[in-house]
Amino acid sequence: MAPIAVGDALPDGTLGWFDENDQLQQVSIHGIGAGKKIVLVGVPGAFTPTCSSQHVPGFIKSAEELKSKGIDEILVISVNDPYVMKAWAKTYAENKYVKFLADGSGSYTHALGLELDLTEKGLGLRSRRYAIFADDLKVKVANIEEGGAFTISGADEILKAL
Repeated sequence: MAPIAVGDALPDGTLGWFDENDQLQQVSIHGIGAGKKIVLVGVPGAFTPTCSSQHVPGFIKSAEELKSKGIDEILVISVNDPYVMKAWAKTYAENKYVKFLADGSGSYTHALGLELDLTEKGLGLRSRRYAIFADDLKVKVANIEEGGAFTISGADEILKAL
């Protein structure tokens, strides 16, 4: 399956998320993104070094600036269960705007064509690292990394594109 690209429509998918009342919710990407400007931030795994120290913190620090440029939602997605994503989200006390969504089975990552096989490292099928900007579910920017790189999917790259 070809990776999602600029001009494509985001596929729908249901992901797990703990809301502000600590209740597990199932959210639809189309429900969140229809008629809105959203950023999807894909990471290989919660609590992994680059994701935890660089990629996600960049979006948390830039969230207000992204919002000021019209972004309605910033969604971190990982092939992890919702409880892991909840625990990971709680490590960012300063976070006000970024939602941490769980793609437990990897089905949404598969629908995007962005699976990363890390079986040899003991991690199984995960997600490639990416940042996608979509306006009303249409992909406007698709910054998709190769391998374990972190060069084009940071918050700064999305800000430059807006």
